[in-house]
Amino acid sequence: MTEEERYALGLETMNAVNDGSAQKVLDGLGDVAPELARQIVSWGFGEIYSRPALGPRDRQLLTIGMLTVMGGCEPQSELHVGTALNVGLTPAEIVEALLQSAGYCGFPKALNATAVAKKVFGERGLLPVREA
Repeated sequence: MTEEERYALGLETMNAVNDGSAQKVLDGLGDVAPELARQIVSWGFGEIYSRPALGPRDRQLLTIGMLTVMGGCEPQSELHVGTALNVGLTPAEIVEALLQSAGYCGFPKALNATAVAKKVFGERGLLPVREA
């Protein structure tokens, strides 16, 4: 696959899971780090995210968990909680994943990630969350 084909696939994949928001990412980084934006699209979505072994739902569940473990990634967590909802995860499943993370990364990180999820759920009219 050429770099241009990978970029096109990345744009298509990113727009499919993020409600057409690839351009927002490109615009947000365009005046400071256009190459970073291009790599997010080409490599992150055209090379990695588009691989068939895991579907978008599984990839988002993993991503939310990893961002929670890292901590300090609230802007990215907000984006990925929204994306998780876009690809079919329910608020209850996301909350359950965040509860699971508490045992591995600690309550402070799990609480911070849950606060981000609550914000996204609130913006989408998904509160209160009902347990599965």
